[in-house]
Amino acid sequence: MAALLFSLVALFLCHHPSTVAARCGVADQGSTLQVLHVNSPCSPFRPKALPWENSVLQMQADDKSRLQYLSSLVAGRSFVPIASGRTITQNPTYIVRANIGTPPQQLLVALDTSNDAAWIPCTGCVGCSSSTFDPAKSSTFKPLRCGSPQCSQQCWDHRPINVRYLTQVAVAHHVNTTYGSSSISAGLVQDNISLATDSIGGYTFGCVQKITGSSFPAQGLLGLGRGPLSLMSQSTSLYQSTFSYCLPGYKSTNFAGSLRLGPHSQPVRIKTTQLLRNPRRSSLYYINLVAIRVGGRIVDIPASAFAFDPNTGAGTIFDSGTVFTILVKPAYVAVRDEVRRRMRDAAVSSLGGFDTCYNVAISVPTITFMFTGMNVTLPQDNFVIRSSAGSTSCLAMAAAAEGSVNSGLNVIASFQQQNHRILIDGPKSKLGVAREACT
Repeated sequence: MAALLFSLVALFLCHHPSTVAARCGVADQGSTLQVLHVNSPCSPFRPKALPWENSVLQMQADDKSRLQYLSSLVAGRSFVPIASGRTITQNPTYIVRANIGTPPQQLLVALDTSNDAAWIPCTGCVGCSSSTFDPAKSSTFKPLRCGSPQCSQQCWDHRPINVRYLTQVAVAHHVNTTYGSSSISAGLVQDNISLATDSIGGYTFGCVQKITGSSFPAQGLLGLGRGPLSLMSQSTSLYQSTFSYCLPGYKSTNFAGSLRLGPHSQPVRIKTTQLLRNPRRSSLYYINLVAIRVGGRIVDIPASAFAFDPNTGAGTIFDSGTVFTILVKPAYVAVRDEVRRRMRDAAVSSLGGFDTCYNVAISVPTITFMFTGMNVTLPQDNFVIRSSAGSTSCLAMAAAAEGSVNSGLNVIASFQQQNHRILIDGPKSKLGVAREACT
């Protein structure tokens, strides 16, 4: 996960060792889970530090691959695959604790709001992390045979995928597939899963036996998308398709936030906007972005830049797995030019995909995303990335590449979501946003 490293985060955290150590043992309570950034000192997956510039360039490259993945999903596909040959191409950034099996075995798994499948590394897995789930030690483990209803939910364009059997996962419906630059071998199985103090019986997931390549998260994955095999779809009676999360900002001493599952303890006073349904990609959280304001000025962006179109996948989504917000070119150029106008004579430079960088402080106080029924105003910490030495500041957004499958998709990413409570209210089909210190 070095691709997602903020060296400035590591630099900041090293000055607060006692505070961090005291917070790493925080227990999940009720239906609330602690969300850790993979670079948190509490995370066993924390990678080796990279120079700040190298970290930013790698994050940008991974975001580009992720956007291509997200955009490729929308054309002619009705189901979210557990393994389809076309899945996520970037390691998600945040992890949570999950207890699987009877008696429970605790794992730290990656969290992803744009994916439905749960992928859990199982004993003997080649290429997975050292922490794996052992089916032989669980009395409630159950392999799913070919022909089960869950197997039909993981077809792509209703075409069957290649299957085989592995002795490690008994006679489970088994698939070989690719995951970005990785290839994966996994069996479709069921077992109990516990999140905080809640238990979900017969949870369907992929029991991973082999990974080659570096794209797949070695710790496994828990999907919070909207499709049939997501956590929300498999726990409707418990959580009523409702959850919220708060992602920590890079100044957080322990770089940890929270995930609240279910309708209880959710914010009552919160601005919301309508979720849009894309039947071709049921897992993604589409909303209607109508305008962007830089400071007090609404910038001139054609309505077509934000138009929702299920046939092409165009529109705007919230996504926890992309790091920096990506806008279609007309929208990005309008925002960028207004930022540059406000900087007047300051010399502008570039850093990889960031084309608006300065060696002085950026003098734009806020940027506001204007959705139907809801405005989200971001302070500078949510749209300016600064070097650990403090000498370089960049507008932390980028333009989607033109002439490619992703040219119509806008992504509100995790850097812009930090220190906000993001609420997904499934029954009301609403997405809410409220400022919150995510610690």
